[in-house]
Amino acid sequence: MATPVNLINLENVEKSYGLKTLLDKVSLGVNSGDRIGVVGLNGGGKSTLLRILSGADTADAGRVSRNNDLRMARVSQDVDLVGATVGESVLEPLGLQTFEWASDPRVREVLHGLGVVDLGEQGLDTPVAGLSGGERRRVGLAAALVRDLDLLILDEPTNHLDVEGVQWLASHLLSRRCALIVVTHDRWFLDTVANHTWEVHDGVVDVYEGGYNDWTFARAERARQADAAEQRRANLARKELAWLRRGAPARTSKPRYRIEAAESLIKDVPAPRDSVELMSFATRRLGKKVIELEDVTITTPDGRPLVEDLTWRLNPGERIGLVGVNGSGKTTLLRTLAGEYPLAGGRRIEGRTVKIGWLRQELDDLDPARRLLDAVEDVATRVQIGDKELTASQMAERLGFSSKRQRTPVGDLSGGERRRLQLTRVLMAEPNVLLLDEPTNDLDIDTLQELESLLDGWAGTLVVISHDRYLVERICDSTWALFGDGNLTNLPGGIAQYLERRAEQAAVESKHTGNMALGGTQAPQQPTGLSAQEDRALTKELNALERRMSKVQSTVEDLNQRLATASAPEDGNVDTALLADLDAKLTAAKNEHDELEMNWLEVAERRETGGA
Repeated sequence: MATPVNLINLENVEKSYGLKTLLDKVSLGVNSGDRIGVVGLNGGGKSTLLRILSGADTADAGRVSRNNDLRMARVSQDVDLVGATVGESVLEPLGLQTFEWASDPRVREVLHGLGVVDLGEQGLDTPVAGLSGGERRRVGLAAALVRDLDLLILDEPTNHLDVEGVQWLASHLLSRRCALIVVTHDRWFLDTVANHTWEVHDGVVDVYEGGYNDWTFARAERARQADAAEQRRANLARKELAWLRRGAPARTSKPRYRIEAAESLIKDVPAPRDSVELMSFATRRLGKKVIELEDVTITTPDGRPLVEDLTWRLNPGERIGLVGVNGSGKTTLLRTLAGEYPLAGGRRIEGRTVKIGWLRQELDDLDPARRLLDAVEDVATRVQIGDKELTASQMAERLGFSSKRQRTPVGDLSGGERRRLQLTRVLMAEPNVLLLDEPTNDLDIDTLQELESLLDGWAGTLVVISHDRYLVERICDSTWALFGDGNLTNLPGGIAQYLERRAEQAAVESKHTGNMALGGTQAPQQPTGLSAQEDRALTKELNALERRMSKVQSTVEDLNQRLATASAPEDGNVDTALLADLDAKLTAAKNEHDELEMNWLEVAERRETGGA
């Protein structure tokens, strides 16, 4: 085995902001082959540490030394893209033109793995100015991953990736030879990619061997030996470790794990939750009927069918994880369960005793001058979680707000803190049906453990959407998926089965990439007489035409629907001017579609005949 090469050294580094010390005489080293996961509370100094390591920020004191030939890239939470288009941002630093990317296997894998080639209607020609924050993060991540590097520094790379994207990223990073430093709150990702863990807290950085499993054991052991002030944290760590040791073998099979010590530590720890008792309590609170969807058809806001003829009954105490790729309609389905999204067919039935608590992705609009604790007490002053009664202050503290922070005005909170406040307010309302849409966004690992512990004692029906594989496996008893086939599919094998099904689906789709999106005309599979560059150019043109045809077809369907509605208004007064206008637009759209289809056929023929 090659001797590790030292890449970066920190010696007695100090860094403060105002009166807060984030790093206090920290000494660390990064070597080739290291894959380091960085964890800690929000605001504890993780991102600051990454900036100092990369040279984007300077230390107040101490020394930072780097290998002279170090090839390094850092992807921050605020991405600055260098090009005007997606292709320019990712490929131009490599000296590649946008039409040359397919000739490089590594570039091709990254662009497809992160879905960058499918951004917007123009693919790699999409202007970066119109991208969302999540799309910009994916482009910035792709721009780093296509490069040949010695060290890759990533700050929350799994944000805005779905479960499938997180697994792809983990596999890709493990296949690379470069060293890695990553800040992440995704525990499955951390345990998969990291061989060292740095915990940043109170100005110091504690170094552990291994990923999340090993770090959890070390924290539990440290807490076991601590004084009474640390007892509560010890119990949480032991509870988490108990779930790890009693869970699926894939989570606990690492040979370096000290199994005997772990078993001794958790021998008196009960299971995370008593499912029978919680189910009984939930039935008493909810009765037999919770929320039922009967023969329901749901369409997306743009008119695309989401599910058809769906009958789905939520039972008291049921805990469901809902998964699917980004844009598959998970949030729309959750809104339907909440009764805030109209059905295209069928009916929704809600039990009389149902009280819904809904954590949306959007932040609540609260009075910025109001204190955090007051915003919580506006909902309730006390809450019953299982057999425990908590005050508003205690609940806020369990979700990461110290007594001092509880006096902070809402307007001074960060985005992550506002998210935690939103979650606190939802739980304070004592709902018996809880709908959680990406609850892990902006939550650190300690807060996630507290949330899971709270939910362990919560009696009610739960539906959660999350890209956090660990959270879904930890708090849910069943997994359901949207695959884009008009059905809601139950997956007894959980997320592992979901990923297998997605891989099978991708394999089938890859066999039909030459088919037209509309009309079923098959593109030629083996072009002849063309150079690789000419073939790529024609393939790109075909794909662009297919995207435009799909968009125009959606317009045609929308105009047909509007024309039918205008032809038979409820008041009986037909607006002839409106009818004429819609008919003209419909004719123009159909003509455009026909023209695009002819263009597609011409390009396909050129590609098939080698340009003759």
